[in-house]
Amino acid sequence: MGNKYMKRYTEEFKRDAIALVDSSGKTVTAVARELGISSESLRGWYRRAKADQSEGQPGELTSAEREELRRLRKENREQQQTIEILKKRPPSSRRKATGERVVPVDPCGEGELSDRSAVP
Repeated sequence: MGNKYMKRYTEEFKRDAIALVDSSGKTVTAVARELGISSESLRGWYRRAKADQSEGQPGELTSAEREELRRLRKENREQQQTIEILKKRPPSSRRKATGERVVPVDPCGEGELSDRSAVP
């Protein structure tokens, strides 16, 4: 994702840089050069800002949508891992883990069988 020397910029700086692109009429590359930042960074900030204002490319996600997608993907991944773990568990261990007990039922539908081995 980036190296340890990557600069971090404040949200205020990003907003000001984006506003400068809009107000100056200069290209993103020219503004980035003036500010001493990467043109790709400024271009990414600019695209995200436009998408958040519903002025981006068709199909481009807003920040809120990107965050929701990230959250849903994480949740999906966790659920898939849970499903895989449950598939691998042997059936007998489920019964022990949940405390289930097998109760014999009278085949005639009279409820549980008594301790007697013979049914009258």
